[in-house]
Amino acid sequence: MSEEKTNPLLCDPVNGMCEMPAGEKTNAKTAIPVENKPVKIIYYTDPICSSCWGIEPQLRKLKLEYGDYFEIDYRMGGLLPDWSYNSGGISKPSDVAHHWDDASLYYEMPIDGNVWLEDPLDSSYPSCIAMKGAQMQSKEKAVKFMRILREKLYLDKKNIAKWENIAEAAKISGLDVQKLKADYDDAEELFQEDLNLAKTLGVRGFPTLFLADADNNQLTVYGSKPYSSYENALLTLFPKAKKKNIKNENPLDLFEIFPTLAPKEYAVILEKSTSEATSILEKLYLQGLLDKKTIKNGSLYIRK
Repeated sequence: MSEEKTNPLLCDPVNGMCEMPAGEKTNAKTAIPVENKPVKIIYYTDPICSSCWGIEPQLRKLKLEYGDYFEIDYRMGGLLPDWSYNSGGISKPSDVAHHWDDASLYYEMPIDGNVWLEDPLDSSYPSCIAMKGAQMQSKEKAVKFMRILREKLYLDKKNIAKWENIAEAAKISGLDVQKLKADYDDAEELFQEDLNLAKTLGVRGFPTLFLADADNNQLTVYGSKPYSSYENALLTLFPKAKKKNIKNENPLDLFEIFPTLAPKEYAVILEKSTSEATSILEKLYLQGLLDKKTIKNGSLYIRK
């Protein structure tokens, strides 16, 4: 791996991957237990991974169309332990700002890189550990929690390494904030388990999705890819999966499932162009049917 590629915050839009410095590789295939549904997906992510924000449209569509056939096990990757390294042209937080603005344009997802100038994060570990604590309470609420953390980071420029911002996201997602704080030590152990499993599985960056069926046939999708890559991997492991038709008689229907949507998400889910999706959402906003949060690199539409 070249020196330019070893900085985890220098995510490469072309391969859609926030790559970690090269570690030891393992050739052994680790068994992935499949419990409740035909396919298990282990999703290695990190709240501050811009490429992971970039695949939110594809993952949301996959859940809507094939959610009956798979379950996702969210694992935290620990993208930024601290600032004790210097590589890839990034040696301090301010170096990330411009890169995030570029990522926003590439993925067509709203990101304001100025958080790295105004209130930079010293690590992604606190948000990763908080996510494990959230999972101890409720897997469903934990997914909402991570979405809210990301919106706070990418749109509100909130430092999600700070407890007050983690606590606010936890409250909005319906978690018990005091329990989250009390569970911190146990959550830290669970996070360490995720890091250990990542080494065993050979995770080299985020997002990485490991898909497995009951016979331990496995497929891996690395990085941000078009929707068809995720769909094809699922169908290869479980060909009998039937795509659910997402009816959209009312343009507000999707907001009953997802309280916030970027135009790119609306576009990917309903197979429209981003400009067409923006036009539909803006019309609903002007009619007073949606709220909107606008930043320098895009907008997020919000259910009223």
